[in-house]
Amino acid sequence: MSARPWLERYPKGVPHDVDPDLFASLPDLLQTSIDKFGPNQAYECMGKALTYSQVGQLSTQFAAYLQNDLGLKKGDRIAIQMPNLLQYPVALLGALKAGLVVVNTNPLYTPREMEHQFKDSGAVAVVILANFAANLQKIIGNTQIKHVIVTQIGDLLGGFKKTLVNFVVKKVKKMVPPYSIPGAIKFNDALNKGHGLSLSQPDIDRNDPAFLQYTGGTTGVSKGAILTHRNMQANMEQMVGWMRPLLEEGKETIITALPLYHIFALTVNCLAMIRMGNKSILITNPRDMDGFMKELAKHPFSIITGVNTLFNGMLNQPKFATLDFSHLKISIGGGMAVQKAVTEKWQKATNSPLVEGYGLTETAPLVTCNPLDGTDRVGTIGLPVPSTEVRFCDDDGKDVAKDEPGEICVRGPQVMAGYWQRPDETAKVMLDDWFRTGDMGMIDDDGFVRIVDRKKEMINVSGFNVYPNEVENTVASHPKVLEVGAIGVPDERSTEVVKVFVVKKDPSLTAEELRAYCKEHLTGYKVPKYVAFLDELPKSNVGKILRRILKENDPQAMGKPVEATEEGK
Repeated sequence: MSARPWLERYPKGVPHDVDPDLFASLPDLLQTSIDKFGPNQAYECMGKALTYSQVGQLSTQFAAYLQNDLGLKKGDRIAIQMPNLLQYPVALLGALKAGLVVVNTNPLYTPREMEHQFKDSGAVAVVILANFAANLQKIIGNTQIKHVIVTQIGDLLGGFKKTLVNFVVKKVKKMVPPYSIPGAIKFNDALNKGHGLSLSQPDIDRNDPAFLQYTGGTTGVSKGAILTHRNMQANMEQMVGWMRPLLEEGKETIITALPLYHIFALTVNCLAMIRMGNKSILITNPRDMDGFMKELAKHPFSIITGVNTLFNGMLNQPKFATLDFSHLKISIGGGMAVQKAVTEKWQKATNSPLVEGYGLTETAPLVTCNPLDGTDRVGTIGLPVPSTEVRFCDDDGKDVAKDEPGEICVRGPQVMAGYWQRPDETAKVMLDDWFRTGDMGMIDDDGFVRIVDRKKEMINVSGFNVYPNEVENTVASHPKVLEVGAIGVPDERSTEVVKVFVVKKDPSLTAEELRAYCKEHLTGYKVPKYVAFLDELPKSNVGKILRRILKENDPQAMGKPVEATEEGK
């Protein structure tokens, strides 16, 4: 077997390697695309579109405001916490133009989760949707945040539509809880102030951090993966190289239902589309399937990305069958395993393949992807993308024998610079310049990779990582809980859901009470769906709770259905 056997299976037109230094920085990439595709529409949301030139102008205004009015300097961290809105790319690109490091934050985070991420990153500013500002109010005093910029959903829709949408969201639907953050400035006011200011372009090096993208890594609490401008540009070029044989610059439309704060959508739907001058349709709330279907009907889209649960949800909508798929060229699933049944249904319904890729936050994210020419292998995660190498190692970092599973290790220009202020955690996942993914896999003779098991114990809920330690810490904080262990169990809709095994301290504790408590302290997808009570938990000789034994002895983990809550198991 050659060192890179997969190259022989690359579709025609896909390069073996890419140049991660093609652009001086991400702002340089943006300016190049503005010069080339200025009049083209870049983003559309709720019927309002912005051209590349308009995005460039607005992001420059925002950058000038951050730099001049707030006095932020190169290297300062700024958090962005909002769903897919036109404000997101403006804030994101403006922050990068000012030389800041963007900390992407899930809007659904609880105050506790927000506090950890803001404190750990040392963010000094935040751009937040008003819907979530009440949570920020609760914890801002425990962070280093000095500047708060608040936006409302309709802010960039313009005219009467802006006023109407903001009124309905706040007054009719009552989606904005009351909050008070002294000194907070409105997003549109920031843009207006920036309009009269000049931006002094900072000297950005390719190896400067661009993002702190938070992840649990392989173990422990959430950590910030340092992704440099070069990391992001490399993965962007790898994705563009993979798609280029099927796509035309400036002529494609991509559906962006995955949130842009997620690393998959950030690289593929945002950066790669900027690189190619294509248009992105931002879907603010894909959970509103009826509204999502209506939006899809308006656009002759040629690309769509998502996770298995999204594709499955779409397929089960009656209106899905009425959509026009004649322009669809590429459907890409990532963030979680794409189920074979979903792949087959998608192919039949759209006459277009649903292609699976694999990646991690620490690799910006893409590592492997199935070919987009229809020669993909269902059940594999595809071939390593250009300029990427994979190897399979044992616990000592030595290559395993052929046909034996080993930990997937990755080397390429997309591999992160390390975890933010955690050299000890970085050392755990790096084998010289190889990143240890924590996933166990094998490679076929012709280079297709398949995952055979997961070494790490994270739980994958609809493409989002849930870390047992975090769930266990939350459950253990309940006054009626003595001990707890958390695992993932199979779920048809979400790949996995959380199940906890609890030893009671107070016999009156119920599953419903515990789940209600978790809902107050954890994001929805982290809340245990199943609760089982045991007299004792299996432990090692040093007292460590053995999740592996919990899983092996649990019928549900073996695929046997049970009720949503269990008592006295």
